[in-house]
Formats: sequence, C-alpha cells, structure tokens
Amino acid sequence: MVAYARSLRANGVPVPQIAQKLVITSGKNKGQRPSVATVYRILAEDPDGAE
Repeated sequence: MVAYARSLRANGVPVPQIAQKLVITSGKNKGQRPSVATVYRILAEDPDGAE
C-alpha cells in the first residue's frame, strides 16, 4: 500500500484522491480506507524506514 501511494504521489495524484484509492488490508480497520492525514503521514516517512 505504501509503495502504491508513493508511486501515485510521484505521478502528481492529489493526496485526497490517493486516500480514496487505498484500502487497509489488515488490522481492526481492514477493508476501510485510510484518512487523508494517514496518507500524508505515510508519504512523509523515510522510504528506507529509518527515522
């Protein structure tokens, strides 16, 4: 999901539209869409996973 979100963003897709295209695949929110804020957090994280 993260890689897909990053590729959409790299292609110029606005974050609200990215959030509409994503679906959470595990956990208590499985099957739901992430919030726009969550997508911004995902995109802001270091792609290597290091903080």
